Amino acid sequence: MGATNIQWELDEGIPQVDDPFIQQYLRGRASLILEEQKQRHGGTLVLCACLTTNLSTEANACTPDFTMRKALSPIATHACKIFSKIRDRELRTFWPNGCPPPDAYQPSTLSQVEETDLWRILRRMPKGSLLHAHLDTMVEAEFLFELASTTPGVHIAALKPVAAENDHVAPAIYFQYSPHSKGLNGPTIWDSEYTPQSLIEFHRAASSFPRGGESGFRDWLRDLLSNRKRQYESCEMLDQVRKCHAGSAPIVNSLLSHEPILRACLRRVFSQSNSDGVRYVEVRASFDTEFWRDSCCKPDEECAEWFRIFQEEVEAFKATEEGRSFYGARVIWTITHVSDKRAVVDEMVRCILTKKEYPDVICGLDVVGRDMNKPLVDLVPVLFWFRKQCMEEGVDIPFFFHAGESSSEDGSIQPNTFDAILLGTRRIGQGLTLCKHPLLVDLVKEKKILVECCPLSALDTSATMPLPLSGLLSRGVSVSLCNSPLEIFGHGEKGLTNRFWRALQESNELELTGIAMMAENSVRWSCYEDQPSTEWLSDIREGILGEGLKAFRLREWYAELEKFFEWIALEYAEEDIDD
Repeated sequence: MGATNIQWELDEGIPQVDDPFIQQYLRGRASLILEEQKQRHGGTLVLCACLTTNLSTEANACTPDFTMRKALSPIATHACKIFSKIRDRELRTFWPNGCPPPDAYQPSTLSQVEETDLWRILRRMPKGSLLHAHLDTMVEAEFLFELASTTPGVHIAALKPVAAENDHVAPAIYFQYSPHSKGLNGPTIWDSEYTPQSLIEFHRAASSFPRGGESGFRDWLRDLLSNRKRQYESCEMLDQVRKCHAGSAPIVNSLLSHEPILRACLRRVFSQSNSDGVRYVEVRASFDTEFWRDSCCKPDEECAEWFRIFQEEVEAFKATEEGRSFYGARVIWTITHVSDKRAVVDEMVRCILTKKEYPDVICGLDVVGRDMNKPLVDLVPVLFWFRKQCMEEGVDIPFFFHAGESSSEDGSIQPNTFDAILLGTRRIGQGLTLCKHPLLVDLVKEKKILVECCPLSALDTSATMPLPLSGLLSRGVSVSLCNSPLEIFGHGEKGLTNRFWRALQESNELELTGIAMMAENSVRWSCYEDQPSTEWLSDIREGILGEGLKAFRLREWYAELEKFFEWIALEYAEEDIDD
């Protein structure tokens, strides 16, 4: 690090690596990793065996849904037996070989699935909260295209001329609002003479697409944003899929940086989530793109307007007849450019200032590296600095870190998970590799950390690693099912129904009580309101027996669940159940 950067850090009050308390953290971290390595010998094999073999009766008694099964009412127990029979029958019908093939989740197959009783039941189930929702993947690509094509002032630009025939790599295109039409003449982004970053009016850029005009551009953009071709044809490894998503996400974010489009997308996300049985949503959003108010001549530099609009749309939806049972939505501020420490600090400052202005909107902070080789430990001094700044400003912004996302099969240590736990994360995003680390599994349980499990289904099993869900559940880890940010766009519509249905296809041990327990976890670990750590942990431990807002929401959810069980028993009363 250069002297200039060191001086800047000292001026900002950012701790240095050789500071005593940072060294103490690093020593404790090294000891934890060493202890974990000792325990992994043999333990990993035992744990991974749970991923591919049926669990014994004794193991089932340790799963998180065991307590729920014991507490079921007679009618709920009967409903669960009905569900199991329907599930077993339909699994045999859809997958004669016993497991879904790699292309099982293509739209053509899912359209048939939606006609089944299993899907109908899961669609009706109260799903609690959606805790891992990346806004840039929540809206269908087709809907985004319609918004872009019908919203005045939308333009397209590129960092360099675009070779449209190369649709396997996300090109550096982006959308930007301009109150004045630009690029009505001269080269478009498809021409070699195009001037980089110059704005081209949307319809002119679309109609000049070299492979079919506007219709061809629609198809090209849809495939580009949805990852569909790259996911099933060219990206055989999870890290490759992640890189593809990292290339297409900025395109969506550039669209969401315009007020009319953001408002329309938020309304759609809230409406679709609510209709899928979700009562609360935590959105992860990044703010590294200039935000444009409608009809304004310059962007909003501080992005405070984005949060005002978010708050307005939440309250507007809750005020509708459709949204009267919707609890609301909050935002986890997600920092993406972690390679630039100054940029990280600048975003943290913006986050704190915005939190003070919109305290009910921001509920946490996450750090997601587009540079996949940037470990969380490199940001430890900055994260300690952030905590101190929050205390001085009188705001509470807890951590909700991504960790354990690597698809490496060499059994190597995944350091981000260690740091996420040591830094006090309240939930772990994805945690795909957590089942490889027995000591970390125990720490996650001890510290009451929820795993937001976002498995990639067929991609996990066919290309990278076994589905971790069964292994985590068998060890008593608290898990909620969420949508993976790396699959096709459009998670809002039937998103969790889809995820629950997939989980049932890919885990022989998972029953309705297990699915219900994961929905209950999503309510228990929701950040409905700001809470200090002691109050947060107390509410999680007490659950439905507590006295706060979370306990009230849990009681409401359990009442909905009992009605759901009653509906199954009545709707499918003709099913012959052998007791």
